[in-house]
Amino acid sequence: MIKKRKWRRAAKRVQAGNGRPLKPIRWWQLFARSLFYLPLTRDDGRQTVYAVDVPHWQQLQSDDGKGKAHLYLDGKHHAMSKLPAAFPVPGGTIIVETSAFGMKRCHFVTDEGSLQQLIPDARSAEGYRARLDGTHPVLSRWIGFVSLLMLIVPMVLAIPQVLEAVSKVPPVAQQFGIFISPIHLPAWLNVVLGACAVAASIERAMRLRWNALLDGST
Repeated sequence: MIKKRKWRRAAKRVQAGNGRPLKPIRWWQLFARSLFYLPLTRDDGRQTVYAVDVPHWQQLQSDDGKGKAHLYLDGKHHAMSKLPAAFPVPGGTIIVETSAFGMKRCHFVTDEGSLQQLIPDARSAEGYRARLDGTHPVLSRWIGFVSLLMLIVPMVLAIPQVLEAVSKVPPVAQQFGIFISPIHLPAWLNVVLGACAVAASIERAMRLRWNALLDGST
């Protein structure tokens, strides 16, 4: 019920597009832009193609850090919305949401409630990752497994150190005492582990894999 209200509010933010043509992804936009497609068949049998374009660099320019998503219909700018976005289309709604590391979701939710992920553009980072999954599924699974480890291990090692630092804050120390972490890593190693976690989150975003605990709440 809460999510339904969230997406109803998002749908109210949708604005009409200006009809400009959809530009292809360039090589230098590989990690700066996401592009997904949704082919739909109308009642008269004619097929149309919706495209969702998310320029991630716009997040840095927006006041709320969320940016915008743009919806194209048959190659023409049809609508736009601040993120998270909910674009009503025939037969359902296209849901678009991002995180600090890339895409959280870009799915078509039908009126009946079924869920379908949109097709990534072949020249986007998500498209390259999807192609690797299709051509080398074993390698793809191993990469996904390593990414998961690169998130879990730094988290497990960081939590005790963070607890010790928090417990040394005077009001906390007076109330609960000081917690001594059994793990003390050098600063350079904590930086390396943090970089590994960021890289793993980016890889997971390329597969639209997102978990509030592992990938953060944004």
